[in-house]
Amino acid sequence: MTTIPASTALNAYARAAGMGAGNQTPQAGGAKEASGGFGDMLKQAIEEGVETSKAGETKMAAVTGGTSGNIVDVVTAVAEAETTLQTVVTVRDKVISAYQEIMRMPI
Repeated sequence: MTTIPASTALNAYARAAGMGAGNQTPQAGGAKEASGGFGDMLKQAIEEGVETSKAGETKMAAVTGGTSGNIVDVVTAVAEAETTLQTVVTVRDKVISAYQEIMRMPI
């Protein structure tokens, strides 16, 4: 099991809590408005996960390519991407579990 820094986990939690309440935080791609539905919130979370992963990959490529170098930024970006991915996987598992529970209900 890997250890995730507390600050990274708290930032991911704050973003997720803000999305659930309808509040938005500025992202790398600019501010986005919530449409209000669960599907829209889920879509936004997945898009944020992709953006976070791309940012981590970009920083990693910059450091390994020698163009710029701050290893702390790379480690932070990778940890944020990992936390976001873990959150998306957990939500996916919960949605599948809820769907299976609904399918088992008698009519």
